[in-house]
Amino acid sequence: MSIWKHHGKFERHSLALVIGILLVVSVGGLVEIAPLFWLESTIEKVKGVRPYTPLEQTGRDIYVREGCYVCHSQMIRPLRDEVERYGPYSLAAESMYDHPFQWGSKRTGPDLARVGGKYSDSWHRDHLIDPRSVVPESVMPPYAFMADKDLSLRDVQDRMRALTAVGVPYTQDQIDSARADMEAQADPFSADGPALRKRYGEKVVSRDFDGDPERLTELDALIAYLQMLGTLVDFSTYQAAAPANER
Repeated sequence: MSIWKHHGKFERHSLALVIGILLVVSVGGLVEIAPLFWLESTIEKVKGVRPYTPLEQTGRDIYVREGCYVCHSQMIRPLRDEVERYGPYSLAAESMYDHPFQWGSKRTGPDLARVGGKYSDSWHRDHLIDPRSVVPESVMPPYAFMADKDLSLRDVQDRMRALTAVGVPYTQDQIDSARADMEAQADPFSADGPALRKRYGEKVVSRDFDGDPERLTELDALIAYLQMLGTLVDFSTYQAAAPANER
């Protein structure tokens, strides 16, 4: 308690007060930051989480390009009303391959962290082309141009190489096969389908997302991305890892 009797000295001498503040902040910072240098990762590994396929990653790039994240968050908070409306709260592992990640973004429309499989491909097509045809009160602008815009395959491999530089574990085989994998995922009858699933897992869905089997469009990529959101983790069997002091 003696320190409380001498606080007046710090209040009267600004230099001593500044030094004291710097000392306290430095010690607190070291306690918080130093342990991170000895941790390989602060993200719990969760079964089922994988890097995006080339088609899904391209769809995500389109999602970011068009500013969809401005109105739709991808972060279900661990609160009762959030979980009851959207499903299990978001895990850090589900966004570990997102660059940039979508946590903490503003929510105007509904959260999309668990939108995968909630609606059919045709619903997403109608919603993106004319939002008010399926949600009359929607304020979302239409994205009909995506149905008419062929998907560029030119730089997908360069994008994947760039992602490996920030930790996404794409293999050289996955990068070399990127274009074939994009086309295979949008064609349920493709002979490359088994190879795609071998590279990314059996849960990868191959189908004609945009309803136009003759073309590979930006709408294919965006719907493929939306349809996989929240589908990687089996929450019926998932159990969070126990804290280190309880193991």
